[in-house]
This record gives sequence, structure tokens and C-alpha cells, in this order.
Amino acid sequence: MGFSNVASKSRIRNAARILSLLVSAGLLLLPSIFKLDGKTHADWQQFLGRFHPLIVHLPISLILLVPLFEFAGRFRTSLREAAVVMLSLSLLGCMSAVALGYLLAYGGGETGAGITRHMWSGIALTLGVLLCLLLRPFWASGKLPGVYPGLLGCVFLLMARAAHQGGSLTHGDDYLTQYLPAPLKRLTQIRPAQPVLSVPDSFYTEHIHPVLDANCVACHGETKVKGGLRLDTYALLMKGGSDGPVVIPGQPEKSVLLERVMLPLDHKKFMPSEGKPPLKPEEITWIKAWVLQGASPTVASLVGVTINEKFRETGLPQVGDYSGRMAEIVRVEKSAGVTLVPISKHLGDGLILNTVNASTTFSDAQLAQFESFAPYIVEVELGRTRVTDACFRTLAKFTQLRAIHLEGTLVTGEDLAQLSQLSHLTYFNLSGTKVTAKAIAPLSSMKNLRHLYLYNTPAQPALAAPETLPVARSSL
Repeated sequence: MGFSNVASKSRIRNAARILSLLVSAGLLLLPSIFKLDGKTHADWQQFLGRFHPLIVHLPISLILLVPLFEFAGRFRTSLREAAVVMLSLSLLGCMSAVALGYLLAYGGGETGAGITRHMWSGIALTLGVLLCLLLRPFWASGKLPGVYPGLLGCVFLLMARAAHQGGSLTHGDDYLTQYLPAPLKRLTQIRPAQPVLSVPDSFYTEHIHPVLDANCVACHGETKVKGGLRLDTYALLMKGGSDGPVVIPGQPEKSVLLERVMLPLDHKKFMPSEGKPPLKPEEITWIKAWVLQGASPTVASLVGVTINEKFRETGLPQVGDYSGRMAEIVRVEKSAGVTLVPISKHLGDGLILNTVNASTTFSDAQLAQFESFAPYIVEVELGRTRVTDACFRTLAKFTQLRAIHLEGTLVTGEDLAQLSQLSHLTYFNLSGTKVTAKAIAPLSSMKNLRHLYLYNTPAQPALAAPETLPVARSSL
């Protein structure tokens, strides 16, 4: 009977060794068998791959428990058996995380140095856990007293490295160091990466590249490349991706880059993706104007776009507490078919009047219903509604307004001067209306008005915006 047990254990150990070799070989050969080619593949691969961020936390938590059970096993032997269970489950979790992570990258067409580094760190971590599981019996029997603890320490280092790389892919390379205190930055000699730009004072360098760098490079840069597209340099931007160019100079309507950032938020091809906030209206305007006028890397200014560089953002003025009026707000919202959306969780930041769900029926009469809430409304989105010049008399009472959207409405600019007293207004979009240059003249006295959009209007400047107008005027 004893000989039978010894033979059985020997067969189990041999099977475990063979299985370990097969697992190791499979992990090491995975990148060669399924090469990351930068092209998107089956939807099911992307579906399963998106479980990677969820599954990856399982082995992390289990690995952290292993040394705790090993230490506790000094006082209660049974807990050491729990450490073996933790290691075994950690191995299964690591293997699942690697497989799902590879499906995420392969299915979504993601490549880049960051993806590769993260992948190999995950594979190394999995092999490290496997070695820990294989060598632990020798440590437990006293044959290799220092190997297992040392190897477990290496596993912790590999886990930290893989976790940091994963976080960098999701949030950017400086996610952990962006808000590091200055003394620590100097101590660690961390410096923000500076892009290599050949024309430092061009419109592209000053305005286009910063927008792309802040919103797009996390998924389309050196570290992570989706769809074969990189946007971290001008040359790579113009080269395009796996599906061809994304910027067609002189033809913004045919430029995929603009098409994607202007799609509805719920569209599957909307960019930026993965829940990131959309580009600001003025940023889209800059890109559209730049593409329309040739997408040059060297020109310093664009016709019809003047940006007030002397303007400086100040602290947002705070509005009153409207929490006691929520029932009344809900009633008026339902009556008009619109919503009052809080800027943030802080009541003092104010509300946005959003008419997107009632644009074809919302008129001057409905706008007047919100006069009683004027002290709390800081932005009105009235684009493509049925409001007319009569809306100016109502909007003049919204003294906290910072932004007004009237694009595609019936306004002509008559009585527009009534808004000149809105001292907090910084953004005004009148594109696609009948406003004239004479009608907008009173707005020149508004010192804080930084962006005035007049695309497709009689007031659209044919040449560069006049230097005398102290606001940013964009013709697009």
C-alpha cells in the first residue's frame, strides 16, 4: 500500500511538471501564434476581452493573501494549506487575465510598446506564480529554504509592474506622477514629457496638438496604438491608420477624425471612446478650421479664427442653493420636455438647460418658463430649437450665464445688445443663423467673451478676424 501511494504521488508530480511545461510554452508562444497586427477582429473577442479589467483584480487579491497565510501557518498549520489553495487560484486567475487581456488587444486592434510591455509582464507574473507553486513543496520540506520566499518577492514586484503598466494604458503614463508633490518630483527627477515639434509657434503646435495629446494619444500614441493610428506627431497624424488617412487637407467633411469626434455620444464609433468626455465645441472648431485651411504644420494663424491669448480663466462664480426648489424644477422640466443638468455634484457650480430631447418643439414661450431659475442656470443649450430674437429678452435675465448655444436657430441678432450685460459670458455660438456683422457689434464690449462662433452666417468674416475685436471669433 505504501509503495502504491509513493507511485501515485510520483505520477501526479510528473503530470504536474508536464502540464507546467505545456502552460509555460503556450504562454511564451502566444504572441507568436496570434500576432498583434493592429487590425480589429471578431466582436466576440472584444466582448470577452473587456472582462480583463474585472478578472485581473482576482489574482492580485489572492497573491496578496499568500504571505499572510504563510505567516499565519507558523501558528496554525492548517492555514499553510490555504496558502497552496491561494497560489493555485492565483495561477488560474493569472492565466485567465492574460488570455482575456490578449483577446482585448487582439480583437480591438491594439498595438504599441505599452501593450507589449504589459503583455509580457502579465506572462512573466503568471510564470512566476507557477514556479512558486512548483517550488513551495521543496521549501516546506526544508530542502530549498530561501528560494520560495525570494521568488514570492519577485512575484510581488512583477505584479506591481504589470499593474502600473495597465494603469498607464488606461489613464496615461503620468497617471501616478501627474500630481506628485514638487519636492518628490525633483527627488525622483520626473519631468513631464515634451513633444518634439518642429514649428513651436504654429497653430498646430499651439492648439491642435494639445487637444489630441489630452484626449486621443492615450489610445493612439507610442504606448498604445488602436487601429494602427497614432496621433502623437504631425507626420503620424497625416499618415493615418489601418483604414487609411484620417485627415484630408481642405476637406473636413471627408476627414474621419472630425467625423468621429462629432458623432452622437452613444454611437459605437464616437471618439474619444471608453467613456472619456467629448471634445469641447471650440476644440472641434479649431480642428475643423485647421483642416479646411490645409492642415498645415507651419501656419501660425487661420482665417476667421482669433484666440484671445491674454484671456485667463478665473474661479467660476458660484450660484445660490437651489436644492429646496427641486420639486418645482422637476415639474417645469416635465412640462417643457427638457432637463436642468447639474454642472457637478457641487450645487454652487450651477445648472445647464439642455433641450436636446425637445429641440423641434422648444420655443421662446418654453424658455420663459425658466426665468424663475435664472440665478442658477450657467449654460443654455438651445441649438436647433425654435427660439427667435425674442429669446434675448429672456436670456438677459440669466445673469450667471457662461455659455449660450443658439446654432441653427431662427435668430437674426435683433436686440442682441441686451446680452451685453452678461459679464460672465465666455462662449457664444451663433453658427447657422442669420446674424449680421452689425448685429453682433455690441458684443465687442464684452471683456470676458472668449469664443464667438459665426460659421455659416452673414457675419462670418471673409478674412482674418479684425484685430480690434477683443474676443476670439471663429468662422467655423
